[in-house]
Amino acid sequence: MMLADMPLVPVSQNELQTMAYTDPLTGLGNRYRMRDRVAQISAERASDPAPFAIGIANLDSFKPINDLFGSSAGDEILCQVAHRLKACIPDGALVTRHDGDEFAFVLPLVFERAGAEKFGQMIREVLSAPYDLGDRNVRLSASFGFAIYPFAGEEFDELLKSAETALYRSKRRGRGQITVYSREIAQEMKRATQLEQALRNAIISDAIDVHFQPIVSLANSQVVGFEALARWNDADLGFVSPGVFVPLAEERGFIDALSEALLRKAAEAALSWPRELFLSFNLSSAQLMDPGTSSSVLSILGRVGFDPHRLELEITETAVMGSADTANRIIADLRQAGVRISLDDFGTGQSSLGRLRDFMFDKIKIDRAFVSRINSDRASEHIIKAILTMCEGLDLEVVAEGIEDYAEATKLRALGCGMGQGYHFGKPADSIATLRYLHENYYDSSERVSA
Repeated sequence: MMLADMPLVPVSQNELQTMAYTDPLTGLGNRYRMRDRVAQISAERASDPAPFAIGIANLDSFKPINDLFGSSAGDEILCQVAHRLKACIPDGALVTRHDGDEFAFVLPLVFERAGAEKFGQMIREVLSAPYDLGDRNVRLSASFGFAIYPFAGEEFDELLKSAETALYRSKRRGRGQITVYSREIAQEMKRATQLEQALRNAIISDAIDVHFQPIVSLANSQVVGFEALARWNDADLGFVSPGVFVPLAEERGFIDALSEALLRKAAEAALSWPRELFLSFNLSSAQLMDPGTSSSVLSILGRVGFDPHRLELEITETAVMGSADTANRIIADLRQAGVRISLDDFGTGQSSLGRLRDFMFDKIKIDRAFVSRINSDRASEHIIKAILTMCEGLDLEVVAEGIEDYAEATKLRALGCGMGQGYHFGKPADSIATLRYLHENYYDSSERVSA
């Protein structure tokens, strides 16, 4: 029989509507189904607008798993998620699937924040159990955003937008977070968006500055190098802490642009220093997961004309743990070119000794948390002693961070610590003030700079 001669099977209006309101992969309702359910509840409660809640769940790090195991495995996980959600939502509630790995809920009997958070905690536990992919199991977490009607919006679109704002805040805070929308959260997210745009503009206009803090030899307080630190003073926002804008740049995916601009500025300024002084610069965790980082760093140094042997890159243990194989290759490439690698905030990670074994470092920086208590806490003193002994055996240089006063510097020198950094020796200063510092504090500095 020819295809054209085959009888057409009529599809009823109800079947067409069901198809239009159903997610074809999981069999759950879709966004249209959710919109209708919200409209229905709102109409039922029009005379007495009793609250109800909607929520959105987004699977954390689903895309890497989908990329690693393939789209069919990803679809299988989404179907298992849908099955779990259908099995555990309360009577009268609705669960739907929206785009990708996003699911949503309508909860007629959840009236306030505590109830939404309790529901989110229950769903989070349900979704955290392993997913069976036949020859392997995988684990996922989920983040949640909730909005309460009518406080977070009376119309569906407004209510959904509020839940999305809450979800966005959860995602910013990390994995497995639960947020219920409030006006305060909306303002916080608005400020974050404004800050992001201002930061992007500042990077484009090259308005992020670099300051330099001296690193000295504790034996004679002689400067041996400087650490480059980002500074941003916005015309409208005022001074913005690097503790705020650097993580924001990492989170929003433009840390590379920021770091490259800062390294170029720092290297250009360091060309005016005596050639035996080194420049210390921080690499972010995102950069240690990018295989192109080593070539990018070396390219910048080449364009500026800065000797790689004068550069030290500071990395944290947490950053290294993100993608150990990639980080190891980046470190190896940079060290081969002459760049030295320093492990920052030593002692605050969870497996520092293992990292010293697995990675090649040239220097350790003892965290301020130990230095600040060296004269008041015997445990801190003994920890620093142990670090110094270990580093001596491993042929690693040591810098003590956050030295605030003469007593701390004296104690560290007596224990055999080679270098120190902190307000006692100098606060971070711009490139002009740094040159002035060198002329005032570095012996024969004028002769060395002109040499």
